[in-house]
Amino acid sequence: MLFIFDMGGVVTSTFQMDYIYKKLNMSKEMFFDVCRHSNRDIWHELETGKIDTIDFWQEFNSRVGKLQRNLIDGILKINTSIHFSNEVNLQDIPTVEHDLFRLFFHPQLNIRTVELISALRKKHRVVCGTNTIQSHWENHLERGDYSYFDQTYASNKIGAAKPDTNFFKLILEAEGYDAKDAFFTDDKIENCNAAESLGITTKLCTSPEDLYESWIKYAD
Repeated sequence: MLFIFDMGGVVTSTFQMDYIYKKLNMSKEMFFDVCRHSNRDIWHELETGKIDTIDFWQEFNSRVGKLQRNLIDGILKINTSIHFSNEVNLQDIPTVEHDLFRLFFHPQLNIRTVELISALRKKHRVVCGTNTIQSHWENHLERGDYSYFDQTYASNKIGAAKPDTNFFKLILEAEGYDAKDAFFTDDKIENCNAAESLGITTKLCTSPEDLYESWIKYAD
């Protein structure tokens, strides 16, 4: 059997983007509106490896700077796709000079999940299937988090990201398994639903202990 584990929220704690929103004096909605501005989604490009972290922040700064200049010049269109709120002052958004994705990334290992992976690997193929970005990929490598698996399939390396079903198809093809012989766990229901639509058995990870209790039987 093939077991596919998500990384953040399953093997390690998930990344708290709130630190970045606070640093930038932005709401979550505004951050991703800027990422998707001008019909080009630079977050998706970062997550699928089409651009690197330096490219992302350069483009992000450029977009914010243009919005700020337009506001000063009085030409910021009322129908802009950016969602403003009373709590956000456009002029208070700073220029990003450091990689905030790396600066605020401090994942904690879920020991119980690692114990489950180790037990499953004695009888089965166990891989990591994760949505990640360059900064987090490098940090996980340095920590050795991917070493618990037989193989790692990261969105920024394979060019597809969950919940796109092509993400799972690529893993199944690379591993040589049919969907009916695969198990997948993730902390996001939309990703589990996408895998399940292909016939993969899924388990929504609500806690490391719950996942361990549900899957340890396959290691016997």
